[in-house]
Amino acid sequence: QVQLVESGGGLVQAGGSLRLSCAASGRTFSTSAMGWFRQAPGKEREFVVAISWNGDAYYTDSVKGRFTISRDDTKNVVYLQMNSLKPEDTALYYCALARRSGLVIVGGEYENWGQGTQVTVSS
Repeated sequence: QVQLVESGGGLVQAGGSLRLSCAASGRTFSTSAMGWFRQAPGKEREFVVAISWNGDAYYTDSVKGRFTISRDDTKNVVYLQMNSLKPEDTALYYCALARRSGLVIVGGEYENWGQGTQVTVSS
């Protein structure tokens, strides 16, 4: 059974940083694309960033230059380093695991999802 467990969320002031982690178990991780999505209260879930099996990354425009995704296949963990956080980054952040190995941007193409970790940025 595939499990994704996010951690690292919290409350931070605007301009601060957080690092989210997503630990995967249950199947081969190293050949799979991963992604981070977020959902703010009253809003649709939105794509944040994706990483391919070989480390290529694609960011939504609003986080470019502030967020960095990385993966450690020896630990089956994907990270999201978030710097210069803004109040509009406040959301529940989810990681997702795809069957495909290339970049996956569409949420519906991910097979497995974590429960989410809350990020709150105060102004």
